[in-house]
Parts: sequence; C-alpha cells; structure tokens
Amino acid sequence: MDLTSASNLLSNNVKILKSEASKTAYQGVLIAVGSILVATCLVSFYVNNSISLENLWLAQRNNVALWILDVIPFVFGVWGQHSSSVMAYQAGALIFDQTQELRTRAIDLEKHTNHVSTHDLLTDLPNRALFYDRVARAISSANLPNSQLSILLVEIENFKDVYDTLGRNSSDHILKQISIRLQGASSEDDSVAKIDGNVFGILISHSADLSEAEQLARHIQKAMEAPFIIERLQVGMHANIGIVHFPGHGEDVDTLVQKAGVALHIAQKSAKGYALYEISFDKHTPLRLTLMSELRRAIEKNDLALFYQPKVSLQTNELCGAEALARWNHPTHGFIAPDEFIPMAERTRMIKQLTQWVLKRAFRDCAIWHEQGIDIKISVNLSTRDLHDPDLPDLIAGIAASTGIKPEWIILEITESAVMNEPENALAIINRLHDMGYQFSIDDFGTGYSSLAYLKKLPLAELKIDKSFVMDLMNSENDVAIVKAIINLAHNLGLSVTAEGVETEEILAKLKDYDCDIVQGYFMSKPLPVNEFNNWVKKSKLPACPAFPALRSNTLISDAMEKYQSKPR
Repeated sequence: MDLTSASNLLSNNVKILKSEASKTAYQGVLIAVGSILVATCLVSFYVNNSISLENLWLAQRNNVALWILDVIPFVFGVWGQHSSSVMAYQAGALIFDQTQELRTRAIDLEKHTNHVSTHDLLTDLPNRALFYDRVARAISSANLPNSQLSILLVEIENFKDVYDTLGRNSSDHILKQISIRLQGASSEDDSVAKIDGNVFGILISHSADLSEAEQLARHIQKAMEAPFIIERLQVGMHANIGIVHFPGHGEDVDTLVQKAGVALHIAQKSAKGYALYEISFDKHTPLRLTLMSELRRAIEKNDLALFYQPKVSLQTNELCGAEALARWNHPTHGFIAPDEFIPMAERTRMIKQLTQWVLKRAFRDCAIWHEQGIDIKISVNLSTRDLHDPDLPDLIAGIAASTGIKPEWIILEITESAVMNEPENALAIINRLHDMGYQFSIDDFGTGYSSLAYLKKLPLAELKIDKSFVMDLMNSENDVAIVKAIINLAHNLGLSVTAEGVETEEILAKLKDYDCDIVQGYFMSKPLPVNEFNNWVKKSKLPACPAFPALRSNTLISDAMEKYQSKPR
C-alpha cells in the first residue's frame, strides 16, 4: 500500500469516527440546555412561586449561578468537538495500525502456508511435490537434444534400525545432518529435496557431462562415511543411490523417478552402493501390471498348476517326499516363472490367496497318495507374509480337516529372511503350527542372514542346502566347505539335510560321501504335474528306489548307488 492510499484510508476512518463522536457531543449539549431550562424553572418557582416568561427572565437576570450554568453547554460543545476529533484520529490510527498488522500477519501466514506445502518441515528442503515440479520445469526448459539432466534418489539404508533403537527425536536429528551433508556434497545449482521418510532426491539440471551424476554419487558416499554424533554416540549411516538421465531414460518426471527407484533397488545389492539405470533392471513393465490382475483371476479360476519334484533318501534309496511348486502357464504369454509371479503376489495381498490355493491342492494330493499307500511327505513353501498372518494356523487346520491329512505328512518350508523379518511374530506363528503337529524346514539355507540364536529357537526338522552351493560342488572348494559345514551343523542339531540342485552323478556321489540325507534335483526328476508324477512313482517301483528320468537312465537309484559305493574313494 502506497503513502497516498494509506493517508486517504486514515482520513476516511477519522471522518467516520468523528461523525459518530459528534452525535454524542450534540446529545450532551441538548442535555445541558435541558438542564439549564429545568434549573431556571426551579429558580423562578422558588423566588416568585410561579413559572412565567417574565419570572424566567427575572431569574436569568438576577441569578449569577444561572449565568455560569448558561455558559457550560457552549464550553461542553466546544470541548466535545475537540475531544471527539482527537479521539477519532487516535482511533482511526489505531484501527489503521491493527489493520496493517493483520494484513502483514495474513501475508506472512500465507507465505508460511505456501512454504509448508512445498517444503519438508524437519529439514526445510523441498518436498516431493516441489521436487517433481522442478524436474518438470527443467524438462520443459531443456533444449533437446543438447540439454540433459540427471536425477539421483538417495535412500538411507539403515534408518529404520536407528529409528527403532534411538527413537524419533534422535533419528530426526540425523535426518537434519544428512540433509546438510547432501547439500554440501551437491553444487549450488543442484536441487536437493526430501522425497520420503528416508529418501532424498537430487536434480542436476545443468550437467555438461552425464558422468557428473556418478561422481556426485561417489561424493555422497564419501560424505556419509564420517559417523553421525547423536547423544554422544557415533552412528554410522549408509546410503544407496539410484541414478537416471534425461532424456535417455525417460522424457517425463514420473518415468524418470520410477526408473530411478528401480536403479535404487539394484544399488541396494551393489558393492558400490549406487547404480545407473539400465533397461535390464526394469521388471516393472506394463506386462507385469497386466499380469497382477490376471494372477488374481488365475487363482480364482484354478488356472494355476501344482507340480511336484521328488525328494530321494540317500540312506534308504527310496522316494521319501516331494516339494509342491506352483506353476502358471499363461494362455497368452506362455510359461510365467515362479520367480516372477510369486514376488508379484507378495507385493500385493494376493499371496494369501495363492498360499491358500497351494495348501488346498497339496493337502488334497497328499491325502490321495496316502490312500493309495504311497507314504511320502509333501513340502509346501510359506512366504514371509504368510508367517505374519495370524489366521494362517486356523486356515491350515481347516484345510487339513477338509482333506483328511495328518500334520506329520506335511513339511512347511520357510526361508531365513522370512524368519528374520519381525522374528517374534514369525516364531509365534511357527510355534502354533508346530504344536498342531507340523514340521518345518529352512529352505535355501546359507543364502540369508539368519542368527544361530533364532535357528536354535525354531522347531525344525530339516535344513535344505541352497542349490547355489550344490551345483558347483565339483569346482569350488568353498562350496564344498560350506556344504560340509551345513551338514555337520544340521546333524549336530538333530536335523536332516536335503540338498537341492543335484544334476549330476558326481554331485550325488559327493553328497553321499558327505553324509547328506536327502537329494532333490533334475538328476532324479524335474518338477512334474500330478499325473506325470504318479507315472514316475509307478516306474520307480516303490518301496524300491525311484528311477531316474528316461532321458538320462532307466536305472534304479539303488543300482546307481551300488555303483557309487563300489568305486574306490
């Protein structure tokens, strides 16, 4: 507001207030005049015992007090007008000042609201919305194809551990320190933003060389090396960084950020701690989005299939069990690998439906085999989400009752990572199922990060050696040492050992030498549908030993084992 406008506003306020004050002053004058007339009448009546114009005139002429009283209305009027002017001006000025103050506060509040809507309250960095807007503006102002920009997504890997250990206040203090280090590692032209709880974004909008992004990633890793001091504790923080370039990896902000997230996921497994996006990284294609909805329909319409891979005892040379494996033969896209659709189901809530479908089919087939006199145990895999579902024991109890199976016919396979994720909850579910009579096996043992303390707590019956250690057993001394160590550990704990990925006679012979209990792999049989598995069992002439696939040999495993045992060691 300029000076002329402010002066006019103040003048108008004074006029309005003065007019209101003048009304009151005029009312006071009238009351004073009325009071004089009353006093004159009283004097006239007191002196002359009557009220008339002559007596009133005589009272005014002869009474000095009335002379003084007659002057008061004029004094009051003049004083009232002056006072009302002063008060009106002061009140106008006060209102003007308060109006200005309120207007200033409103402007400040609006600015603060706008700032809060676009910035993170804790670090005062731009938030997701402002970061996306800046990227979009940088893209729109880029002069294709000469201009280029880069986006880095920085995730603090162990932030959750710090939060759980030190609490919110300390973790917030660390986030402030991290934001300062990120700004220090970046140039003045780079835009640093806080995207999520422990994820930051950096926009390099003026890049002469795309390698600057990777150089900045290395600087950030270097900046994170110094420990953070929290409550006199030295805390180490680790960052993973995903990198994308415009226009090479996308031409809009959503595509770029999505692909930076894919690169960030790869960086979590990288020794460098950062990764530049490559098309081979991206499994989140439109086809996968379509498959997610089609998987639900496939489960509901029973379009999946359950295959079984035999498990053969090296001690008795007999078929002792089979692992149930879900398969999906899509009518349009053909065979969809379990490594694709099972993680897809785990990311959504379909894993519960998928697990329920597998349990029903496996329990039903197991019951049929036992009715036919085929005494084998069926292994069924449980996912991480399954072990945190409190309804799982009741679900299994219901399916067991409807199919007529006994718990000792079933082995539930769990992974190390599934147990280590919220171990207390997982142990509670596992113990409930164990009390119901179900046995447990640790699948892919050796590939996770399990604690032996938790391994001791688990009610296990079996350890399964991951095929990554078994398949290269003939060429790697390290794998030999690992396999031997796992077998000895399992036997010392009173557990049986199953080796996966057995594909050659030589590996089978070595596992026999190492005192492995059970083998599973393509050398015995690939996973088979129910009908083919039944035919395979018939050819194996149970309770004798199962036959190897006709492709390789029709010899019974017992004959093969005799040949291995006759070889000099």
